Amino acid sequence: MTKSVVNEAIADPSRMFPNPMAVVEAKDLSREEKIKVLQNWELDAKRLLESDDENMSDERGRERNQLPEIHRALKALSPEQGSGKR
Repeated sequence: MTKSVVNEAIADPSRMFPNPMAVVEAKDLSREEKIKVLQNWELDAKRLLESDDENMSDERGRERNQLPEIHRALKALSPEQGSGKR
């Protein structure tokens, strides 16, 4: 991926990937880039949940909670999982 595409993926992961595990499987991202994408996706998901709790959600706030999937993807990238060479 070009630097601008990587930055776009970090800025809006849900537009670039169908699900969090697709980030893990991406062959053209470094492990560090994958972690950045997933961490930003996690932040977005938490914000959506908070805004939904406060009745301030838009259409995106109606998406299902993806935090468990995001956490599984991040765990798959952890060195303890043997995927530190991705």
